[in-house]
Amino acid sequence: MIAVRSQTGFTLIEFIIVIVISGIVASMTASIITLPINAYVDSARRATLTNSAESALQRMQRDIQAALPNSIRVSADGQSLELIHIVDGGRYRSKLASDASGDILDFTMTDTSFDVLGSLLNLTNITMGSDSIVIYPLASTGNNAYAGDNTAIISNSTTANHIVFSSFQFPLKSPQKRFFVIDGPISYHCDITPLLPENKALMRYQGYAIQASQPTPPSSGGAIQSNYISNCNFTYNSGSSSRSGLVSLNLTLTDDAGESIRLVHQVHVSNQP
Repeated sequence: MIAVRSQTGFTLIEFIIVIVISGIVASMTASIITLPINAYVDSARRATLTNSAESALQRMQRDIQAALPNSIRVSADGQSLELIHIVDGGRYRSKLASDASGDILDFTMTDTSFDVLGSLLNLTNITMGSDSIVIYPLASTGNNAYAGDNTAIISNSTTANHIVFSSFQFPLKSPQKRFFVIDGPISYHCDITPLLPENKALMRYQGYAIQASQPTPPSSGGAIQSNYISNCNFTYNSGSSSRSGLVSLNLTLTDDAGESIRLVHQVHVSNQP
């Protein structure tokens, strides 16, 4: 007697159903995995842009807080900011000692030296024959550091307790008997004209000469602070005698993939000369 064995297997319809179900499961699994991965990649791009912008804003804040009072100026389009950088400062002698000794700063005639009350703290950072003394800096005509109205070049004979400078008559006394030592201007400029996003940059300029009119930007001394700058805007409120000035910095960065972040940073400025 011959045994008959039944044969089993998949029908074509069953096979197709299995393929369809497998495809649905694979599609669902891919969606579940892809969304978190895309979110991570997007977050990483935003973090990279944010770190770049924050680094540039922190550098700008340090420079702004070390600016000569009333020296910050912003271009009409809001894309350039300039300031004069302070190296050191202190108070000058305005009266002789009880024994008639001392070297006062004379505002009634040209003078060449004065005693420092205390001493300079950053004498080694001062470049003799290049850096300048500023007395009572204002943004007004006749007492403007950009125009050289109230600045005199420091002489090589200067010490920590005695300032020697080129012969000059300062126009106005400082109510608080303050003087500042400056080494030159610093500018920030947003270059958003290039076509490629990575070439749009926030530039920092240093080492150029002080100019009466704001250069936008200066012709030399530029260094990139941040790439991918798609937009920027700087504003400045000079404040008053009872209120600090305020600089607002607004940067927008956009990468090649279209990811974009916008940071706003405000810096208080002491304009008491």
